[in-house]
Amino acid sequence: MLPSLYEALHITSPVAVIIISVALMLLSGFAMTRLTKLLRLPNVTGYILAGILIGPYVLNLVPETVVHGMDFLADIALAFIAFSTGEFFRFRTLKKNGPRVIVITLAESLLASLLVFCVTFFLLHLSLEFSIVLAALAAATAPASTMMTIRQTGAKGDFVETLLQVVALDDVVGLLAYSIAISVATAKLSGSFSFGNVIRPILLNLAALVVGGLFGFLLKLLLGKHSTDNRLIIAIAMLFTFCGLCTLVDVSPLLGCMSMGMIYVNTSDDEKLFKQLNYFSPPILLLFFVRSGVNFNLGALFQGSAAIGAVPLLVVGIIYFFVRIIGKYGGAFLGSLAVKKDKKVRNYLGLALIPQAGVAIGLAALGARTLGGPTGNALETIILASSVLYELVGPACAKLSLYLSGSYSNELDSLVPPEQIEKAEEKIDQVQILIGQIQEIQKTLPEHTQTSSEEEQAFLDAAEEQLEQMYDLNRRRNGRFRR
Repeated sequence: MLPSLYEALHITSPVAVIIISVALMLLSGFAMTRLTKLLRLPNVTGYILAGILIGPYVLNLVPETVVHGMDFLADIALAFIAFSTGEFFRFRTLKKNGPRVIVITLAESLLASLLVFCVTFFLLHLSLEFSIVLAALAAATAPASTMMTIRQTGAKGDFVETLLQVVALDDVVGLLAYSIAISVATAKLSGSFSFGNVIRPILLNLAALVVGGLFGFLLKLLLGKHSTDNRLIIAIAMLFTFCGLCTLVDVSPLLGCMSMGMIYVNTSDDEKLFKQLNYFSPPILLLFFVRSGVNFNLGALFQGSAAIGAVPLLVVGIIYFFVRIIGKYGGAFLGSLAVKKDKKVRNYLGLALIPQAGVAIGLAALGARTLGGPTGNALETIILASSVLYELVGPACAKLSLYLSGSYSNELDSLVPPEQIEKAEEKIDQVQILIGQIQEIQKTLPEHTQTSSEEEQAFLDAAEEQLEQMYDLNRRRNGRFRR
């Protein structure tokens, strides 16, 4: 049945309903980011809120048939997110602090998951399948939020390097944990809980990891010097092909796409492709997050679910929110202490690991599809609700951790000491010192000759290359015709 908007406008064509719904999702997502930008909140928060606004509990502008018909967006969006994350797995960088970073990552990821499982299963007495999948999702963080905060502040140093490596690796831990958890949960739900039923999905995920690496190497071969005009087409085709293969065997494409990005960047050392994809992917990610908001069951938050337990989902969500933060902070502290990291890393790293959005929301969507019914709906509802909270406080906590760790500073005296400006033979006043400090900082800044971002410039460069090759082809054809 069509919503009142389409009935009022006498729109009965299914094609028109789909196109208008997609347009509404894009426009509402963009409009909401204007508001979140003023409040200095991440775009993801705006997208989810826009979805809730146009969803069935507020304006009811998107039909349920359209929402269900866009299930594939979770796989596609996760493919882009995972492939981009693979860029940060540079072997030469991991070799420096590899063992220590792995210890920290395992500590913060697994402690968060363990605490969430113990609280939900043993204290709240929720079902095993729900508790174990929710606990696995607690391991993941939001690389995009952390990267955005680091770029905005220009933070550098050992703390930042450790943070970037931990954020990239803990999504791998989260993916592996999710693979194990969803295997146990589906086996439990099916009633045939056996070693074979649990180990098979895990082996399939490991196979996806290997095949994704092969796809990354194949992508490097295809994107040679003779394929510069079709780089974006080939890359997207490879991602879609891999997603399709994963869907055939009912496996998450995340681990394989991350492996694809990792192998590609290490064999080609090409960062330009990632920038081009990052410029292309925002509409797809917007649609995915807005759809997640539309799918958000606000009414279920204030009710219990017989499928998972008697506790209202709102209470479960709030407890999950705080317990995960405790686990992340405590695990990062203990892991840093075990590998004898600097005191600033030990004390403040956990604050930067609070954000949670893209990967967790994508996995929750896949988990909801796999588990199905009330259990799947409850899982997605809690992750979406907590993700909004995490994205409200997470970036601020990440920025605070960068400041407290001394990775960046807003104080001029720490950036350029007054002694560097003053001359021994003459006295100058405070205004002249301030002017001198600003001039010294300006000398360290790169020349800004363009208004576009790196992603936009990479995208435009590819378009110009393709246009130039089309002109060359036309000139050669015209030359043959004249002869």
